[in-house]
Amino acid sequence: MARFEAEFYEKENGEQPAREFLLSLDKKMRAKMLMIIGVLQDNGYELREPYSKHLSEGIFELRAQVGSDISRVLYFFYVEQHIVLTNGFIKKTQKTPPQEIEKAKKYRADYLSRRRKTK
Repeated sequence: MARFEAEFYEKENGEQPAREFLLSLDKKMRAKMLMIIGVLQDNGYELREPYSKHLSEGIFELRAQVGSDISRVLYFFYVEQHIVLTNGFIKKTQKTPPQEIEKAKKYRADYLSRRRKTK
């Protein structure tokens, strides 16, 4: 099975929210999240809990925990084994904040509409 390729979603202004989030994490959490992104690239659609969970309408979350700190990076799958990492956050409550899921959906819609224009 071919390996999946993860990329960071990039806004029109060049910002990459998921990448900026990863860079904001402490070393241990960043290392863990990067390791889990690697596991995602190896397993793609097959990846399940505890590493990954489907949230809503094709938006998934990658889950990392170090001690009591929990962080999440949201992503979606794109054609030809592409994974697009949209945004991340530190988890403070049981439920994933709806605004984070909405942000991921908005980023995906933007990504897809810009992809169509370049084809």
